[in-house]
Amino acid sequence: MAVLNPLRGFVVVAAVVSVTACGPNHAPESTAAAASAPAPPADDEAGAHKAHEAYVQAINSNQLAAFLATVTDDIVFLPPNSQPIQGKAAVGAWVKDYMGAYRTEWVKTSKEFVVRGDLAYEWYAYKSVDTPRPDGPAKGTPVVTDTGNGVNIYRRGVDGVWHVARDAWATDHPRP
Repeated sequence: MAVLNPLRGFVVVAAVVSVTACGPNHAPESTAAAASAPAPPADDEAGAHKAHEAYVQAINSNQLAAFLATVTDDIVFLPPNSQPIQGKAAVGAWVKDYMGAYRTEWVKTSKEFVVRGDLAYEWYAYKSVDTPRPDGPAKGTPVVTDTGNGVNIYRRGVDGVWHVARDAWATDHPRP
């Protein structure tokens, strides 16, 4: 797995948060202002947190269909050392290749989770363990363990269900 330059990762995550949070009807606000704002209804908060759990379970299932059920049609992935991957078809192809090469296990621990209207954002810490599949393109390579931070942006659909709309992550390991 490639290692991301920490400064580049910060810039990418900051750009995602800025662009998404400052879109129409979403004025920027500080963490302190967000914390002091009225809490969203409990079902909004619970639904967004449920989307986090479903997303991590889908990743760890290593099943493409389960993963795709948790993301929006316009999903954007910002993986380390890569160009943005836009749209469910493109992200699905990337994830299919990734899951074909590795059996992956992710732990994503929320550090901050804010829900505002139909959008929510989450800052998370992660640990991932990628074990090469014996019949996959990475066979014979070592197990890759990584830790780092990321940002997920969730959007509630017209059906009321929350899905991941953006995922950006960066390793906290220095470049070799």
